[in-house]
Amino acid sequence: MRIGFWSLPHPVFVAPMAGVTDRPYRRLCKALGAAYAVSEMAASNPRLWNSVKTSRRLNHEGEASPVAVQIAGSDPDMMAEAARFNIERGAQIIDINMGCPVKKVCNVASGSALLRNEPLVAQILQSVVQACKPYDVPVTLKTRTGWDAASRNAVRIGLMAQDIGIAALTLHGRTRCDLYQGEAEYDTIREVKQALEIPVVANGDIDTPEKARRVLEYTGADAVMIGRAAQGRPWIFREISHYLATGEHLEPPTWGELRRCLLDHLEDHYQFYGEYTGVRTARKHIGWYLEGLPDAQALRQQINCAETTAAQISALETWFEQFSTNETIEIHAIAA
Repeated sequence: MRIGFWSLPHPVFVAPMAGVTDRPYRRLCKALGAAYAVSEMAASNPRLWNSVKTSRRLNHEGEASPVAVQIAGSDPDMMAEAARFNIERGAQIIDINMGCPVKKVCNVASGSALLRNEPLVAQILQSVVQACKPYDVPVTLKTRTGWDAASRNAVRIGLMAQDIGIAALTLHGRTRCDLYQGEAEYDTIREVKQALEIPVVANGDIDTPEKARRVLEYTGADAVMIGRAAQGRPWIFREISHYLATGEHLEPPTWGELRRCLLDHLEDHYQFYGEYTGVRTARKHIGWYLEGLPDAQALRQQINCAETTAAQISALETWFEQFSTNETIEIHAIAA
């Protein structure tokens, strides 16, 4: 699959997730087999660009190309300026967020709330595409199937995006009002793919290699994007890409591999956020890694009470001592 002039090695991508897909997480997922990753959404409001949170989201140091940055907002001019701002700081692909369903985003007519205003959607897409043209940076769009079941407009949005010059479309197979409930609408993704010539990426409920293959075959999509299923299980990308290429399953990770993966992730995470923020933001990641693992409840409580990164690492290293390094972990025990 290609996004503009970027050729991606296989069709398994990391979904942008606020508070999750920071630089350390994206680097880890790419190292474990993800072909492509999109950043957390960055605000288009210039007043927020100098904040600590936004500064971290603009930090792409050491990240493998292509660097894709997602921007969010409802003002076409601000969105264009945000695209230029991010390109000048290393973005090689700009992704427009029209899929976020959370209230604080939709309440300011951003994210998936834009799906109720197709003329504004067109203005934003045109503004951002034109802003990126001088840099030769492709623009992609991530969206949902519509605002609600009575107003699905993904095909119209997709055709509009294609005509304006969007290079690829990622479709989460739910309406905004669905949030993350129910099952993803692969029928709608299939309909959109049949209507468009640009690449279409399927997103929603893809959590196993078999599910990824079924979704690709049924929808005709060019790639799949994995979100929640990769939380605490970043090796899912190599598992899916290997299965798609060979039809065979990789061996599950061993306890030794899990230990190295988790501790390497934490080292990068702590360096990125610093001591105070790092120890607190790491808690959710550690909790995802430990989900379903034996004797982990007491450890999670210890991790959440730890006030230093050293205390978190010490607790984890002590806990891992009870397991044989070369013994594999049952994959269902660590699935998100």
